[in-house]
This record gives sequence, structure tokens and C-alpha cells, in this order.
Amino acid sequence: MHVAVLGAGYAGVALARKLEDRLPDADLTVVDERDTHLVQHLVHRAVRYPGVADELTVPFGELFDRATHRQARVTGLDPDAGRAELADGELEFDVGAVALGARTNFYDIPGLEANSTPLKRLEHAERIRERFLEVCVDGGRTVVGGAGLSGVQVAGELAALADQEGSDAEVVLLEQEPTVAPSFPDRFRRAVREELDDAGVDVRTGRTVTGVDEDAVAFEGHGELTHDQIVWTGGITGSEPLGERPVVRATLRLGDSTFAVGDAARVVDEDGEAVPASAQTAVREADVAATNIGRLAAHRRDGDGFEPRLARYGYTSLGWLVSVGDGAVAQVGPTVLRGRAAETAKETVAAGYLGSLGAVDRAMGYVQEH
Repeated sequence: MHVAVLGAGYAGVALARKLEDRLPDADLTVVDERDTHLVQHLVHRAVRYPGVADELTVPFGELFDRATHRQARVTGLDPDAGRAELADGELEFDVGAVALGARTNFYDIPGLEANSTPLKRLEHAERIRERFLEVCVDGGRTVVGGAGLSGVQVAGELAALADQEGSDAEVVLLEQEPTVAPSFPDRFRRAVREELDDAGVDVRTGRTVTGVDEDAVAFEGHGELTHDQIVWTGGITGSEPLGERPVVRATLRLGDSTFAVGDAARVVDEDGEAVPASAQTAVREADVAATNIGRLAAHRRDGDGFEPRLARYGYTSLGWLVSVGDGAVAQVGPTVLRGRAAETAKETVAAGYLGSLGAVDRAMGYVQEH
């Protein structure tokens, strides 16, 4: 029995590690174009503290005991046949999962992709930092597009970096919706806005970007805004082989032989609710996917009767955390925290994730580096 996991972000790593335990007799292949796992929700910290970069990557050899890592880019997928096209060939599997994450969505806005930098990789953080330090010297303006958690965090880091440099450079955070963090509860949104204001970020909501060039951002009905740098965190779209993120139901089944986990798909849970894209969601979906892959693999191995009943994913929030420079906001249940308690919670979760991977030295290094 050959089982494949395509992608090794949060969902892929969690899934592969579970399958190593639950399917000890299966051949397990993990496909990812890189040779390390990236702790992506902390990449914004590398904008201000480049020394943390080494602590945010964990080699796959340290994560997997049995799984074979095939370093390749996935270029196509047949989820029914159990076949993936790779940049260097093809991979067939009996049961598998797509965990390829998502790409930054530029929404076909003229000039946006060519004139902005996303924040998905460490090389993006490095590029953003280098340009922003130039902006600091000139006292210019950096525009961050999208006030979800990623946009809030990178805007906070840039504002704090400007303070460190003694610069009056402006950081402007744009959002199409009327509020920052628009998909989150009202009390959390308000606390995030207050932290942004305290950090000196110029927040402009209700701004729909219609075009970008090397000098200005154009808005629908609001003229334009000059810039020296644009960072774009305004949304996500599907990975290369999937195109638009496909919708999968609570069983996470994408095709006859394939499941989808994490940001690769838009998941609708057992209550019919759309599930938000987040690291905590990806890791918890992996448990359901591991159960279902195990059941389907056993059925195909034994070849008896009807297909097995599959487990269903139900979304519950563990709470939300966001850093804003040296500040933070945390929500656990109805309670919203700011200040030291929120900052401690944020750093504890960050170090805890690295520790859960067995990367204790990296967790300690991350705490010490910033």
C-alpha cells in the first residue's frame, strides 16, 4: 500500500507524522519542493529580527521516521486515479492527501503582483526588510495591503522597525472591508485596531485597490496613494495543480483516492460552516484525514464490502493570537487580552509548536533571538 502526502506545511507534516504511527506497514511518501518545513506563522518576525530565520525551518529528516521525502514540485493531480504529476516525473499512490497550502492572491489587479512583495517565505521577509530599511533612510511610505492577521502582523513589525531605526517612515495598512481583522469577532477586531493605533500604523479601511504602479496605489472612488514599497497580504488562492481552492466537505475527500487538508481547499465542516484558513485548523484537520486515509487504505487492502464510513471534521476555535510589533492581542473564549499576558501567550504558542516537532533547540533559539 502506497500512501502519499503532497505538501509539507502545517497540515502535511502533521498528517505524515500521524500516518507513520497509524499505518506502520504502508509505504509513505511526502512530496515537497523544499527540504525543510517552514513555521510560516512566524515569518513576519524575520522582517525585524533576521536572526530568527534559521530557527523557523526544520529539515524533514528531523521530522519523519519512516516517510520518504521526494523533493519535487507538484504540477498536476488526478485525485480519482491517485496520480500526481511532478516537475521531475510522476507519482502514483493508492491513497493520498493534498496539503500544498495556498498562494498569495493578487486578484488580477493591474500592476499589483509586479510592484509588491508577498509574505509567504523567508526570502520574502528578507526582501521586505531590505527595502524597508531604504524607506526608513528616506522617510518614505510603505503600504501593506490586507488587514487580516498576516497584514496586521507585518505592519506591526515594520512600524516597530521604523522606531528602532529612529525613522519617521510611514506604515499604511489598507483593508477593503470596514474594519481590520474583518473575519474575527468584534471585540478582537477592536483590540487589534487599538494595538495598531498605539504602534503608529496608519490604518485605512474601506479601500478597494484597483491598480498599482511603481509610484502609487489607485483606489475605487478614493483617488490614489503614493508609496515607496508595497507588501501584499490581501488573500489566498489555490496551489498550482488545483487552481482555485476546491470545496471539500467534512470528510475532507477531494476524489476517489485523495483527501485535501489545510489551506489547499476550502473546507465546509459537519455543521455546514466554512472553516477559516489557519495553522490550528490545518493541524486539526490532519487528524481527521489520517483516520480516513487509514480506513480507506484498509478497505482497499482487504477488498471487502462497501467503502468505510469516514470521519467528519467539526470546527471549533482554540482562540486567536496576533502580534502587533511588541504588542499582541489574544482571544480565548469570550476573553480578549492585550499587553504582557497576550504577548506571553503568543510566544508560548510559537515556541510550543517548534517543541511539538521535537525542535527544542530551535524553540529556545527563537525565544532568544527576538
